[in-house]
Amino acid sequence: MSTITKTRPLARFEWMLALRYLRARRKEGFISVIAGFSFLGITLGVATLIIVMAVMNGFRSDLIDKILGVNGHMMVNALGGPFTGFDDVVKRMKGIKGLTSITPMIEGQALATGRTASTGVMVRGMREADLRGFDSVAKNIRQGTLDNFDSGEGVTIGSRLATALALEPGKQITLVAPRGAVTPFGTSPRIKSYNVAAVFEVGMSQFDASLIFMPLSEAQLYFNKQNAVTAIEVMVEDPERMDDYRALVEHAIQKPVYITDWRQTNKTFFGALEVERNVMFIILTLIILVAALNIISGLIMLVQDKSSNIAILRTMGATRGAIMRIFVITGASIGVVGTFAGMMLGLVFCWNIESVRQFISMLTGTELFSPELYYLSKMPAQINVGEVTTVVLMALALSFLATLYPSWRAARLDPVEALRYE
Repeated sequence: MSTITKTRPLARFEWMLALRYLRARRKEGFISVIAGFSFLGITLGVATLIIVMAVMNGFRSDLIDKILGVNGHMMVNALGGPFTGFDDVVKRMKGIKGLTSITPMIEGQALATGRTASTGVMVRGMREADLRGFDSVAKNIRQGTLDNFDSGEGVTIGSRLATALALEPGKQITLVAPRGAVTPFGTSPRIKSYNVAAVFEVGMSQFDASLIFMPLSEAQLYFNKQNAVTAIEVMVEDPERMDDYRALVEHAIQKPVYITDWRQTNKTFFGALEVERNVMFIILTLIILVAALNIISGLIMLVQDKSSNIAILRTMGATRGAIMRIFVITGASIGVVGTFAGMMLGLVFCWNIESVRQFISMLTGTELFSPELYYLSKMPAQINVGEVTTVVLMALALSFLATLYPSWRAARLDPVEALRYE
């Protein structure tokens, strides 16, 4: 009397049959088409999700770097009048550990007129040493120089503003402030011309098109702020610990002030970015889900087509578990290969995203990433290893789960019923 020897799980014959079912013959062409679309759907879904998440991360990171690189992490403003005695306040604040720069400044609005046009601008008065501490500006001087910034009457303007007003170093820009000298007939506007000393480009169109830096002493005269500033701008080591720094600054200053930090100033903006990022993740996950559903339909059709083969395998001693594993391997292979192909496609796309953008823009004759609309001069992409891992694991899990029901149906197939009409 012979005994049936059970094969171990994932034996060679299971892999052989599973991979054989992936190679369609002529009469199984439609099944092969479904499998191909499933593979393509998972590949494109994973790649698109990785690309979009990387672009959203890069967009947020670049915006934070550029916004905070110019605006700072914390603004200290005086209550009830001009901020006088600011030098003593700065000295006390320098004893706080974790503050990387403390900049007294004057900020005011003006109308700038160049050779061809006029536009509204934001004028910031600060000392040369403090301006050189802002790497986003000092390290991105495109024309001119910051040398002798304090001693002269020259100003530093953004590159887009220079283009709009047809200005360059050595040319003059005229500034008109609404609050000038007080006369018996009221307050008259203050009009003064300055030499353009340098042109900077931080890469954020909002700043490049509207920001002017002026020597602090000159700004005090221009905006009627003798021996005073409008605020003290503070940069810190860890922007996420703003609450700790606020408490230390308030204790050190010892005078009535109100403090605003980057979270309050940009709360709505970054909140909207986070919501958009989460919604995009959910929407693009549906692409992978649809591809996984295609795996289900393709496997169900394959099980129906191979019902006689399954019955013969069962009569030859194949267990239900073996049959189930064969079809799980068949479906999961599509998902695994598609997922890793999508991951590689997404990573390569992210590494070359700016070149791809420029190529498509040149091909279509359109500007795909307008700096005026998106604030940045180039398309950013920042790959997060944790997010890529999450996307890959999610795609693999959905692909595996999609194989369970068709494989279970194949394992439950009755050999007698399958062979009755053969």
